[in-house]
Amino acid sequence: MRPLRIALVHSFYRSSAPGGENEATVDQAEALRRAGHEVRTVAAHTDELQRRPLYAMRRAVSVAGGRGPSPLSELRAFAPDVVHVHNLFPNFGRAWVTDWHGPLVATLHNFRPLCAAATLYRDGAVCTRCPDGDRWAGLRAGCYRGSRLATLPLAWAGRRGPTADPLLRRADRVVVLSELSRATYAAAGVDERRLALVPGFVPGVSGATAEPGERWVYVGRLSAEKGILELLRRWPSGELLDVIGNGPLADACRAAAPRSVRFHGAFERTEVRRRLPGYRGLVFPSRCYEGAVPLVYIEALAAGLPVLAFEGSAAPGAVRDEGTGTVTAWDDPLEQVLREAAGRFPGLRDHCRRVYEEAYSEQVWTTRMVRLYRELCDAPKALERA
Repeated sequence: MRPLRIALVHSFYRSSAPGGENEATVDQAEALRRAGHEVRTVAAHTDELQRRPLYAMRRAVSVAGGRGPSPLSELRAFAPDVVHVHNLFPNFGRAWVTDWHGPLVATLHNFRPLCAAATLYRDGAVCTRCPDGDRWAGLRAGCYRGSRLATLPLAWAGRRGPTADPLLRRADRVVVLSELSRATYAAAGVDERRLALVPGFVPGVSGATAEPGERWVYVGRLSAEKGILELLRRWPSGELLDVIGNGPLADACRAAAPRSVRFHGAFERTEVRRRLPGYRGLVFPSRCYEGAVPLVYIEALAAGLPVLAFEGSAAPGAVRDEGTGTVTAWDDPLEQVLREAAGRFPGLRDHCRRVYEEAYSEQVWTTRMVRLYRELCDAPKALERA
């Protein structure tokens, strides 16, 4: 079977606010190349563009109206078999997608088409007011960066809901990264026939193993939607926890934590992956939906590390379905939950590793995605566009 020519389109967020989307796009491009395909990433980098005069105003106009910088000239020069859009916000327009007539795939890494903040989270809880029909709720609350002015372009762009989004209307397949994301977008009106569940992966895992230690670990941003502050306020003083990450709540987290908690700051992903096998289990307290099965969950499975997930995100569903740990509610007595999990988790380590190999490895992801690409290339009009 001949190799495919694949174009990935991605607007990279600022390096000062790194996110999984940037990392996932780079990882996917490299995985497809390793599988023998010709890949070109058509990119716009906020780090470079934000130094230009009137950058903020130009991007606001582009986001609100959809007409902005376009990757079409690069795409036409490359002439790919399929175009895969990862992220257009904030540096690409959206109107160009109607002028591309070949197969087109879009990945929904977050909930930006439904929510100005992209998280469906506000004031300490999941919030679905905008997708439920109150389109201006996010603007009134200033959900993007805490600013009504900054939120206005996103609220205007989303005023007619996700079914009017040019990219979601045009895409032949819309890739979602978790069952929760699929259900959320389907409930918001996105055509279920086009939704394809293809979870992410973790590349280059060595399969290193270690005896479980006595410490639990949290890995992630120290911010409100991640639930870390609430976790630390409830954390039993007799249980050992390492916190790996940084964020706006760093000082509050340190003040709330008992002496049994150690803070390490942010590590490179390779260092995180090196350390994970030596922990007792990963604690995942996120209070927001999460647009994907979190990469740190996949990294934990690759390390043979079971997961303690709190209700509220995509992770609990994966833990239940895959039998990779324990799911708990915020009202459950945490000391007892941790004690019971500590007894179960050593027997789950081999199972977690098998789940990684069967569901979240690079080879599994590449097989799924290339099959999807080839289906569209062989029958690009299999589905009528709405």
